[in-house]
Amino acid sequence: MSKLHVDSVTKSFDEKKLLKNIYISCETGKVVGLLGRNGTGKSILLKIIFGIVKGDSQFIRVDDKVLQHQIDRKGRISYLPQYSFLPKGIKIKKLISLFCTQENSDKLFKLELIKPFLNETSGNLSGGEKKIIEVLLIIFSDSKFILLDEPFNALSPKIISEIQKIIKEQLKEKGIIISDHRFQEVLDISDEVYMLSDGYLKQIKDLKELQQNNYLPKSI
Repeated sequence: MSKLHVDSVTKSFDEKKLLKNIYISCETGKVVGLLGRNGTGKSILLKIIFGIVKGDSQFIRVDDKVLQHQIDRKGRISYLPQYSFLPKGIKIKKLISLFCTQENSDKLFKLELIKPFLNETSGNLSGGEKKIIEVLLIIFSDSKFILLDEPFNALSPKIISEIQKIIKEQLKEKGIIISDHRFQEVLDISDEVYMLSDGYLKQIKDLKELQQNNYLPKSI
């Protein structure tokens, strides 16, 4: 078992303290859900963990390796951003070979979810189809820990269900932190769920606690 340990993360913009002494951890074999309203800092937190944004303070470690630079994340942490990252003009089957190891490429080629797109380029795909490819490339990357920022956006319930199954299958070797506004899907797949509000993380057990913390209306 491997463990991702994130501690003492703070981040301010101008006079606003967005993240205040954040602690979160994830182990291989588990999914950790991250919920919160727009602007609370969920994406910033994931970017700090991945190393593309610097916190005012931070301590991030995978097992016994303290991650101080972007290169330290290689083979340890992969990140799905909200924006599309697929290069244009390259067929999906070629991208899979570029992004993934031979073993993981072979697994992806066998997935029914991706077979219709293998001979297409990203320029010929819809937003939802691109999202499917991007989510799968990151999930099957050669990293112990996967950070997914809005992976269900623009996807149908059927496709979301398929991706949830794939995530669960990959947990044999990986730990996953997932943030998405589709809270029910996050609750369904997560072993632990946290809500980011007013700069702090609070563990959430169910819908009732989300209502009590004003993330959801009381009528749901």
